[in-house]
Amino acid sequence: MKILILGGTRFLGRFLVKAAIEKGHDVTLFNRGSEPDVFREIEQLKGDRDGDLEMLEGRQWDAVIDTSGFIPRTVTKSSRLLKQVKHYTYISSISVYKDPINPGIDENGEVQTLKAEDVEEVTRGTAGPIYGEYYGPLKSLSERAAEKELPGKVLSIRAGQIVGPYDYTDRLPYWIKRIAEGGEILSPGRPDRPIQIIDARDLAQWIIQLIEKNITGVFNATGPDYTLTMGQLLENCKKITRSNADFTWVSEKFLLDNKVEPWGEMPLWIPEDFPLAGGKEPLNGFLAVANKKAINNGLTFRPLSETLEDTWNWEKGRPESAIRKAGMHIKYEHDLLRLWNQTVG
Repeated sequence: MKILILGGTRFLGRFLVKAAIEKGHDVTLFNRGSEPDVFREIEQLKGDRDGDLEMLEGRQWDAVIDTSGFIPRTVTKSSRLLKQVKHYTYISSISVYKDPINPGIDENGEVQTLKAEDVEEVTRGTAGPIYGEYYGPLKSLSERAAEKELPGKVLSIRAGQIVGPYDYTDRLPYWIKRIAEGGEILSPGRPDRPIQIIDARDLAQWIIQLIEKNITGVFNATGPDYTLTMGQLLENCKKITRSNADFTWVSEKFLLDNKVEPWGEMPLWIPEDFPLAGGKEPLNGFLAVANKKAINNGLTFRPLSETLEDTWNWEKGRPESAIRKAGMHIKYEHDLLRLWNQTVG
């Protein structure tokens, strides 16, 4: 097939390109050209999807994969221009779900939305991404925008926390790097708290398979295919980094009382017993969505150790000066550990 990927050079997009090429497909990229050397051997079209799409006019592709559509306006523009394609994959997010309080939300769960005037207000002058309270609603509306322009041709992938090499979110890389440094490590809540992650390479290979089979519809895409706990994840990080780390599990109340920010400052932690700011109930379904439909349609998962090992090898190659997007400053962590140990001691 001839496949057009909107984006394709940052994280998941890299592995979508590789997976497609490995299956013998002809890949073209369309993006702003900020990383032209990532795939020098394939055709790359430069443009701005919120304004300059003329490089796509008059061209024909069998399938499109949209990795960079964060707001409905840009998704409408691209899907309308490319309406002759047979298949359009939109990379969405489990953040679309409204109030994921209970574990096991499937693809029929209620999704967030926004009024048209609010969409206009929050997206004016930007193509995104827009994080925070608007991220999920804008992703949900973008799914709808693609389906409106290309009815019956859209595959919406509601991805969970994507991990692996090139993970620019820095959530899993934070934990691997911090655990490799060893010593006493501040760890959030219960070690038996369930979490979900998915290797970008597993996700990419599966998406290409779905496109080849012309499968459309909505899929939750996260893993693994068993209940993974935070304790298991951190212990596996310790094993692959050969660290002497010692985990000190502190209560959620202590973290919140000390203004520790869930998810960002303390990666992969969403309180089990307390709602997030502005919420009414804990979001215990966010890291426990149903993935049975995806598994029944061919999604498989490599061993956790392989994901962690490869991410650790990538992390070791990053400069120490690299800006980290998530994680706690080591001095603050030590201060909190000292306070916690005084409290429980």
